[in-house]
Amino acid sequence: MAKAVKKIVKPGFVRKKYCRLCRNKVKEIDYKEVDFLQRFISERGKILSTRISGNCAKHQRKVSQAIKRARIMALLPFMGE
Repeated sequence: MAKAVKKIVKPGFVRKKYCRLCRNKVKEIDYKEVDFLQRFISERGKILSTRISGNCAKHQRKVSQAIKRARIMALLPFMGE
């Protein structure tokens, strides 16, 4: 019988995600900037979470509010294709 060989996995360096809106000093998030808002929407039309998008809580709230307004104005779809 062969013995099972365990792989030793060393913990890697994980870089902390920084909010790119804070880094670029974005003051306002406009619902009419559809190309910008599509970065924060999945293929199915869902709003990406803070953990995935890397936004801080303050900007995540503003982004989600702008996405919802753009959906109501029919600039963004409620569902993906």
